[in-house]
Amino acid sequence: MSSQTLEEQLIDYRRRRLLAMPLAGTIAWAVVAIGAVLAPRYAFLILFAATGSIAYLGMAISKLTGEDFLDKSRPKNAFDGLFFHSVGMAVLVYSIAIPFFMVQPSSLPMSVGILTGLMWVPMSWMLQHWIGIGHAVGRTAGILAVHYAFPEQRFVLVPLVVIAAYVVTIVVLEQRWRAANASAA
Repeated sequence: MSSQTLEEQLIDYRRRRLLAMPLAGTIAWAVVAIGAVLAPRYAFLILFAATGSIAYLGMAISKLTGEDFLDKSRPKNAFDGLFFHSVGMAVLVYSIAIPFFMVQPSSLPMSVGILTGLMWVPMSWMLQHWIGIGHAVGRTAGILAVHYAFPEQRFVLVPLVVIAAYVVTIVVLEQRWRAANASAA
């Protein structure tokens, strides 16, 4: 357990860079977009494998961004737990996406893209910043727009919408982190 109060842990959490997971998501969804050129059954498998590996990829990237999720020497933070519970929630939504996919295979990018993006909503609360809500709402609206406007291009355009949401999120999170560190210095 941490000797810090919840408020102190929240302040500590808000000081973090928080880039590892959005970078991992960007890479995973880029793989999905590239996999769209393959036969549908392979594109489906790539989407499941790539999006299902985001948390693991994020853990690896966290060492490069200085966040190091697996650092045992860092004091425990309850908000890391909340974040990883949100990741778990995103994984559980595959229980909605898979049966929907079994009936309507073309729904897969939309359902996985929207449902796994919901984890950004609690991030807004934790950070007291609009970016999580902006990411989730913008991503959802963009996915729905391309899903219905370009039905033949869903496996390419939905990943591109998600990537665009991640790019904006990465830029905003980095600006937020730099501003917080500049004011702390």
